[in-house]
Formats: sequence, structure tokens, C-alpha cells
Amino acid sequence: MSLVCTSRHRVSTLNVWKSLTTSAEETSRRRLFTLNGPRVSTQSAFIRRQLAHNRVAAIAGGLRPNRSVQSPMPQLARFSHQSASMEHRAFIALGSNLGDRVAMIEQACKKMDQTSTIRVLRTSSLWETKAMYVLDQDKFVNGVETSLSPIGLLDTLQGIENGMGRVKVIDKGPRNIDLDIVLYNNETFQNDRLQIPHKLMLEREFVLRPLCELIPNHSLPTHVSLPAGSFQYQLSNLPKSTDPLSPLTPLSPGLPNIAAHDPQRKTHVMTILNLTPDSFSDGGAHFNIPASHLAEKICSHIASGTTILDLGGQSTRPGARQVSSNEEMDRVVPAVEIVKSIPDAEGVAISVDTYRADVAEAAIKAGAHIVNDVSAGLLDPNMLSTVARLGATVCLMHMRGTPETMNSLTDYPDGVIAGVATELLERVREAEEAGIRRWRIILDPGIGFAKNQEQNLELLRGLDKLRNWPGLQGFPWLVGASRKAFVGRITGVKEARERVWGTAAAVTAAIQGGADIVRVHDAKEMAQVVKMADAIWRH
Repeated sequence: MSLVCTSRHRVSTLNVWKSLTTSAEETSRRRLFTLNGPRVSTQSAFIRRQLAHNRVAAIAGGLRPNRSVQSPMPQLARFSHQSASMEHRAFIALGSNLGDRVAMIEQACKKMDQTSTIRVLRTSSLWETKAMYVLDQDKFVNGVETSLSPIGLLDTLQGIENGMGRVKVIDKGPRNIDLDIVLYNNETFQNDRLQIPHKLMLEREFVLRPLCELIPNHSLPTHVSLPAGSFQYQLSNLPKSTDPLSPLTPLSPGLPNIAAHDPQRKTHVMTILNLTPDSFSDGGAHFNIPASHLAEKICSHIASGTTILDLGGQSTRPGARQVSSNEEMDRVVPAVEIVKSIPDAEGVAISVDTYRADVAEAAIKAGAHIVNDVSAGLLDPNMLSTVARLGATVCLMHMRGTPETMNSLTDYPDGVIAGVATELLERVREAEEAGIRRWRIILDPGIGFAKNQEQNLELLRGLDKLRNWPGLQGFPWLVGASRKAFVGRITGVKEARERVWGTAAAVTAAIQGGADIVRVHDAKEMAQVVKMADAIWRH
């Protein structure tokens, strides 16, 4: 389930915050709505999703994220005619439990953005739980944002539902899209069609948990006859569930979604396929080789247990020659096409390792699913907006400076874990503001990038702290320590391609700490390490 904030019509979204602007049809639709003085734009939403026998929930909003976690939700009067002409913040629950549920939620979000009165600014994660009422149904995902009056928003959302061919087989049963208004500003509203806030919202984890990703310290209007306290407080006081929710992250159509909170989830093996002549450990191994040889290597990786192939056309080691975007594309795009032509690769996700937006776009259009950006959008100002437009999943890695300068930028006054967490929070914020859905984000602590040996070890020891850092909970984590220089220094192995045993230990530590994806060079060996580590830690 997810929540979205809207200022227009009720729309279907999944774990998304949307902020909308009102049109000329309602006197100041394009103006920002002033709440208690400060200028605020609408941006919250809620999404609920039920899949199979489980439900997925998320929240999205249309207001820009509030930097002060202590600030209350703006206090507004009960709904009045005057407020209908302004921009509003709303939280919408979106749900889908028929067909391609994530696609339905994302299509609904896109339809909201395409209206002149709705804009999505931020989303919660996609949360999965068992379905309520009818148990033999798929899970739901919900979300929306609007600038319209409550009834105007309701009409718009229902229009989106109908336009998407909404199907409801039985009452409270499965449907392809479901959009519900959970909150509207800080107001109450009730008639025979709509009640805001929903009277049962404080009893439902699939509503509260995504809300707590977006506005944990906010609460219901003081005039509402429901229990007082912040949404985080309400969530903490719910009875413990025997089937806890888990956020979902899609990788590719052929792979199950990552469920980052599932204690029995399997770790993904991301195998590195450098198409460069100068990468630090395997430069030249796959550079300018015949397509048939590359296809054989890819098939070998898949047979060994690879679930994600990471294709790179530009080395990020210090001192590597920077090639042009066209040259990088000429290396990467044909490799993507080769992978797509292999029948055995249908169940594999294709990742492109690039920090250039035009390379990422070319690769995604050729069939790649994931953009793996070592700079998290810092080295190309167009990267985040490009990923958002393409609707791809992105891995945001922590790095400082450039490959040339990063080794001199290892000062973390509050410790490397706090430093990495704080800087990744900022990258997540930038990604969300660019329009990337929260459920499309993977995080990477950046082992070996702007970190010294002890800091790399501290990150491996403390990965669980990063996973549970406020604001970072629910994201899947990728860890790439394969053959890194610190592994060689500790083990005394100078030749990078011989650092298999040290890499195996680092991979095991990463899985113990909660990694969802490990990025490796030695697919066969590390796939065995992953199986053993999963057997120990994921049970």
C-alpha cells in the first residue's frame, strides 16, 4: 500500500508522493497554498497494494519533504468552499492486486502527472502484506495526490480508475487499480460518498507504515474523534503482526521483486561485465571480443547463479582514460542487445554501470532494467531526471568527488557510517524531487570510493546500521567489495584477480549485515558463497 498527496483528481499510484497544481478552472490552481504562513506545495500520497495472498502498501505525497522532522502537519480549518480554489496536500492510497501490479501503480502515477492539476513529488516504499477480507486474492498497492476539492479529487481519481479499466470482481476483492483518499490537508470531510480521514486508518499497518516514511511526526487533526498521537506513535502501538510488511523493489520483469525486510529473501548475485580495456582487475577481458564469445561468457555467468548482469563501458579506477559518451555507448548497447538475444537471460536483470545520462538512456531503450550510477547523479545533472522519465530502477552509490579526487576525500567528522547515511539521504531526496519513485531506488555504501581501509571495514561491520538509519529503512542495499585494493592489502594478494578468498569473506560479511545484492567478478565462486551465507543468515 502507498500514499500519495494530490491536489486534483483521485489517481492510482504506488508508494508515491505527488504534488499538484490547480488549473485556471479553479481560481488559483497554480498558486502555492499557504499553510500557517509558510509557502507550501502539495506533496503527499498513500499507496496500498495487495499481491497474491499478500498486500503491498506505500505512501506518496505531493508536498516537498519537510526538513524539520519536528514540524507538525500544517493546521487547517475544516474544508470550506474557499479552499477548493487553492493547492492542497492530500494522501492517497493506491492499490492493485490483478495483473502487473507495479505497472498499474506506476501507470496511475503517470496519469496523475499528466493532468494539469496533479504533481507527484515524493513516494513511500511499496509495502507488502496479506490481503484483508478476501484471502484468495493478489495484493494491493495504492496512492494519489490532488489540488482539487475533496469531491473534485474523488471524481478525478475515479476517472483515472475507469480509464485504466478498473475491474472489481467482488466487494472488497481483487482489482487492477484502487485509489482512496486517506488525508486531505489537515481537514475533515464527510458525505455519502467520502469520509476524510478514513475512520479505520489508525488500525491498519498498511496505511500507517508508509505514512511514517513520509510524515512520521505528524498526526490527525485535533478535532478528529480518533486517538491522539503522531503516526509513528500510532504505528508503534499496533499489535505485532505475525506477517510483517516488507517494502518491494522491482528489478526486471523476469525476477521477483526484492523484499528488503523479508528475513528469508535470497541475495542477488550481480556479476560485473566490464567492456573496457582498462578496468582495475579485468580490463580487456571482454573488450572488443566477438559477440559469440561474449554470449558464451554471459551464459556461463547465468548458469553459475548470476541474477543481475552489470555492464560497464567506462572504468572508474583512478587514472583511467575518460572516453566519450558515444564510445561508452558503442561498448555497452551492443552488449545489452546480446543479453536480450539469449533465451536463458530472460530471468536476469540487466544493469548498466554508468554516470552519464545519455548512456543510461541508450542502454535502457536497448533493454536494460537498472542504472548503476557510482555518483548517484552528481557527475551528470541530467541523470536523475532521465531515470525518472524512463521509469527505471536506479542504484545510488555513495561517492565524493571524482575517480581522480575521491581518495583524498576520506574525512568523516562524525564517522563514516553517519557520513555515508547523511549524504545518501541527500541523494535520495534529490532523486525523489527529480521524480524517481522510492520503490525504484537501491542504495550502495560505496566500498572503496572515498573511503580508506578502516572505513571500508567499518561499513562492512555496520551495514545493518545503515539499513536501519532513519530515512533509509526499507531500501535494498548493494555491496561491491569484489577484488578491491583493501582486500589485497589485508590478505597480501597483489594480483586483483586472485583476491577470491578475501572477496568471499567480504561477501559473507555483507550478507550478514543485510545486503540484498552483492556485486562480484567471480560469478561461480561467489554464487556458492552466497548460497552458504544465505543458508546461515536468511532463514
